[in-house]
Amino acid sequence: MGKLIRLELYNFKSYKGHHSLLFGDSYFTSIIGPNGSGKSNSMDAISFVLGIKSSHLRSSHLRDLVYRGRVLKKSTINEDGSATKTLTDGHVHGDVDGQEDDGQTNTQERQDPKSAWVTAVYEDDAGDEQLWKRTITNQGVSEYRINNRTVAAQQYNEALEAENILIKARNFLVFQGDVEAIASQSPRDLTRLIEQISGSLEYKAEYERLKEAQEEALENQNYNLNRRRGINSEIKQYQEQKREADSYARKADGRDQAIVTHILWKLYHFQRVIEESSAEMQKHQEELKEHRRSIEKYENNLEEAKKDQAKVGRDVHKIERNIKRKEKDIEEKENNLVPIAEKISITNEHFSKTSARCSEIGKERDGRTATVKQLSKDLRVVEKAEAQWEGEWGKLREQEGRALNDADLQQYNKLKEDVTKQTSADQIKASNLTRQQKADEETVNSLKSKVNAIEYQIENLDGEIEDIRMHHGKVNVIINQTSKEIDSKKKDYNGLTSERLRLAQNRTELDEKLQEVLLKLVEAEDGRKQNEKELRLKATIADMKRIFPGVKGRISELCKPKQKKYGTAVSTVLGRHFDAVVVDDEKTAKDCIQYLRDQRRGQATFIPLDTIQSKAINSHIKGMHRGTIMAIDTIDYDKAVDRAMSYACGNAIVCDDLSIARYMCYEKGVEAKAVTLDGTVIHKGGLMTGGRGRENNARRWEDTEIDNLRNLAEKLRADIYALPESRRTHEENLHGELSGLEQKLTYAREEARSRERNLSSKEKELSHALKSLKEAKPRYDEKHKEFEALKAELKSYQDVIDEAEDEVFANFCQRLGYGNIRIYEAQQGSLQQEGAQKKLEFRQQKNKLKSRISFEKQQLEETENRLRVLKDRAQQDEALIAELEGQKESTQNDIDTLCAELEQLQQELDVQKAKQNRKAEKVAEQRREVQKRSKNVDGTVKAIASLEVEVQRNAVGKYALLRRCKLEDITIPLADDSRGLDQLPIDGMLHGNPDAMDVDEDPDTSTLHPKMVQDYGIDVDFDDLDDDLKESSDGKLDEELQEKIESLNREMDGMAPNMRAIERLEGTESRLRTTEKEFEDARRRAKRAKDDFREVKEQRFELFNKAFAHITEQIGPIYKELTRSSALPMGGQAYLDIEDSDEPYLDGIKYHAMPPLKRFRDMEHLSGGEKTMAALALLFAVHSYQPSPFFVLDEVDAALDNANVAKIANYIRDHARPGMQFIVISLKTGLFQESEALVGIYRDQGANSSRALTLDLRKYL
Repeated sequence: MGKLIRLELYNFKSYKGHHSLLFGDSYFTSIIGPNGSGKSNSMDAISFVLGIKSSHLRSSHLRDLVYRGRVLKKSTINEDGSATKTLTDGHVHGDVDGQEDDGQTNTQERQDPKSAWVTAVYEDDAGDEQLWKRTITNQGVSEYRINNRTVAAQQYNEALEAENILIKARNFLVFQGDVEAIASQSPRDLTRLIEQISGSLEYKAEYERLKEAQEEALENQNYNLNRRRGINSEIKQYQEQKREADSYARKADGRDQAIVTHILWKLYHFQRVIEESSAEMQKHQEELKEHRRSIEKYENNLEEAKKDQAKVGRDVHKIERNIKRKEKDIEEKENNLVPIAEKISITNEHFSKTSARCSEIGKERDGRTATVKQLSKDLRVVEKAEAQWEGEWGKLREQEGRALNDADLQQYNKLKEDVTKQTSADQIKASNLTRQQKADEETVNSLKSKVNAIEYQIENLDGEIEDIRMHHGKVNVIINQTSKEIDSKKKDYNGLTSERLRLAQNRTELDEKLQEVLLKLVEAEDGRKQNEKELRLKATIADMKRIFPGVKGRISELCKPKQKKYGTAVSTVLGRHFDAVVVDDEKTAKDCIQYLRDQRRGQATFIPLDTIQSKAINSHIKGMHRGTIMAIDTIDYDKAVDRAMSYACGNAIVCDDLSIARYMCYEKGVEAKAVTLDGTVIHKGGLMTGGRGRENNARRWEDTEIDNLRNLAEKLRADIYALPESRRTHEENLHGELSGLEQKLTYAREEARSRERNLSSKEKELSHALKSLKEAKPRYDEKHKEFEALKAELKSYQDVIDEAEDEVFANFCQRLGYGNIRIYEAQQGSLQQEGAQKKLEFRQQKNKLKSRISFEKQQLEETENRLRVLKDRAQQDEALIAELEGQKESTQNDIDTLCAELEQLQQELDVQKAKQNRKAEKVAEQRREVQKRSKNVDGTVKAIASLEVEVQRNAVGKYALLRRCKLEDITIPLADDSRGLDQLPIDGMLHGNPDAMDVDEDPDTSTLHPKMVQDYGIDVDFDDLDDDLKESSDGKLDEELQEKIESLNREMDGMAPNMRAIERLEGTESRLRTTEKEFEDARRRAKRAKDDFREVKEQRFELFNKAFAHITEQIGPIYKELTRSSALPMGGQAYLDIEDSDEPYLDGIKYHAMPPLKRFRDMEHLSGGEKTMAALALLFAVHSYQPSPFFVLDEVDAALDNANVAKIANYIRDHARPGMQFIVISLKTGLFQESEALVGIYRDQGANSSRALTLDLRKYL
């Protein structure tokens, strides 16, 4: 086998330009280099040139394999100070703000290559070099070349496979992660790996297709074989049935002839009685017409009287409705007056309170006005007194002063100057202190006045707040009392309302139930009047039930549709049996018929349960279509009358619509009457009947419940009348009282809120006053204290000045006779002091009066505002009272008008009732006249009724026989001009109305219009009937004819032949010939499919088993060699376990590995290194089956420790030889140091490319 000599790359991934990876004649080469240098890209290059898909090359598209350099941006400062960027390739691309990669422009600037290629130089066994080259463009287009000759991809792959380089199996390389994937793969994945290596996977699709074809062919063969066996069995059965059918046909002919004779005999005598009775009845009809003409005048008079009476009754009813309407309007108006009066009372009360409050506040305003006037007067008095005092004080000051002579005055001034010189500093200070004392004294007096005014304001506010709280408490008491009263009234009102609503709800529920019951009654009785005939029929059935215990009732009373939608369909199915009477036995039926004859109460059809013959239900019809149901299954009935219901319903089916009925009768060929939900019928013979015909019968399903509905309606009416009358007036009175109380509560709450706002305002004023007092009082105390301290300081300086004055003025004072100079000065200054004191008092008194006047004016203004608000409220109340009085007067006028109208209507009602009574008397008189003259008609009517009953009974018997002939296909002789039996309506009755009952009409309503006997144009030919049968109508003869028919029927019932056996025998023999031919064809196809499948199976098994046997043989020694060490020379054990030895590729293959000195464990329980060693052993074993000339491993030692790496290196070194070249990518020193050659990959940052260096290590060994 050959070897890979070198690898040439051009612009492939990280390799820019042309590069060569030299492997030379080394059989163990390691590719090394730092992370990111491009080691794995060399692995991708080998995979790429050998045809591996791009998904395994760490690229989503092949075009991504073309080199695209990473541009490095650098900034360079130009001479002018601007910056430009310089790329790694030396080209300048503008300013530094440009983008690194701006689409196509930057790509063109970088001049990225348009294509890349990889060439593998391979030396074959003959020593010749082969060049395998694969080129890829940046558009993703690949080109393959062998020895510089362009070839197709298929030829390229075939050339590689010729050197045992299998692309699909990838037997020449192991990617990163493949080892871990193999170590953790499932048994089925391992089976698939061996299939890929062996080549058996190529037969998988063909294997599965042929296997499916074989199974299908075998199934078809078995199906035809079973068909042939079943047909042979059918042929034997039909041959036996044919012999039995021939015997049955002979007896059936005799039976049919006996039936025809019996029917002809009965029809002959029915026709005879009908003709005789009809002639007699026509005679009586003529007599009846004469009697009717005589009473027609009186009947017309009676009808006119009834019309007049009905007209007057309608007028009376109309007036009564108007009276009720007026009474209701009057009641509503009177009820409306109650809340208006209550509102007037409440508003008057509120107006009174408001007026009283206005009076109180008015008095308060007058008091405050008087107080302001008095204070202003006092202020003027004080100002007048002050002016008077100032005049008197000036005169007094002149009188009290003592005058000095000029010499004394000069000496006084001179001495004063001496004192000033001695105490100039003290006098200056004393003078300053005196001025300050005066200023402080004014400040202290001002603060004292302010404090006094605030204290007075606080005192007044406390009194007002106390008064407001007292009134607010009273208002709260009123609110609480009113709230309690409202709660009590509301409780009573809610109780009345709840009771009224409960009664209204009960009345509504009862009304709804009554309306529902009445609606049901209307629906049940729609189109049908409860006339005397219907009542007499019910009474007749009730009398028969009472007299004859065996009478069960009518069919319509004994059954009921399970769902309402089946009503029309079931009534159509029952047809003439709808009103048939069910009895226990034939004797009861005869007794009932005799009773009807004796009592002249009409006629009816009876169904005796003991003798009625009903056909068995055909179970095959059930479930043939989901839209059909047997008629017998649509009704509920007592099991005691099951035979009667089976007879009445037969095999009839109910279909959802006409299309289903057509499908069942025409396509499926069901021999049964099909009836749709809307009443359309498809008969056995194919005749279709439609339209609206049995709605009356459908509506009469509720006849048995009508009495119950009527009783329920009466009960509901009684319950409605029993409900107590609504106490509406009391409730409205309570509502009016509640409205008044709520308005009162609203006013009280509004007053309370007003009081609260006033209280809040006063409290804020008080708080502000207290705050002001709290601020002013300390200031006053502080200023007063400072003032006292100032006085003390002033006194100390004054004492020094006084000592100096005493010393200087000693002689002067002694000479003049004063104790000291201050006495003289005091005598002159006391007046000044007294005047100052008096002025201070006047000022304080004026300030106090002004403060009080300001406060009283403020209070007066607030009082006037409150008074203004109350007056506005009073005006609103007056306006509301006037409006309510107007409403009350208008409502009262309306009531008076309505009462007058009501009185007028009462008078009209009395007049109309009197007129109604006169009309009723006239109707009674006319009715007596008609009844007096109607007695002559009774005899004739009874005679006609008796004859009509006889005609109808025989006509019904005749129609029943003819209908039986049509339904049972009995052929009877007919006259030449007669219509056929196919013209006879299946559901027709005697009088053209298919919904009529088999009971006589009311003689009072039918005598003038006698019922016509329908013969439907059918004329029976009685010539074949023997004369002795024509002459006798004895019941014994009927019994003899019936016995003959029943005898033949009993013989035929014991035979039960298959009448279609001959026809089916011929068809079955034909099917047998066809089936035998199909069986032979299926047998040949099965044999051919089996042979084809066996051939593919053997090929697949041979390929798979050959590979599996080789790998199983190699896995053990390889694993031992990989795990062997000097300490453990035996190494570990590994083997493959196949799960299905017959077809191993269909099941999994388990791989077991036991490292040295360890027990057996599953693969998933091994450590990472142990899994890697086991996986590598499996890879080497698999590779040994069809080894490629070289084996490329990409970092398979990543998860191994140094010891295991050394074992892998030793194994590769020992097995590297001609025919087995190893190329390993690794970062482990323990591995690549054992190789023969090294290919170093590094990154050239300047060129932005990966580069390679080759080193032959054998030179250094």
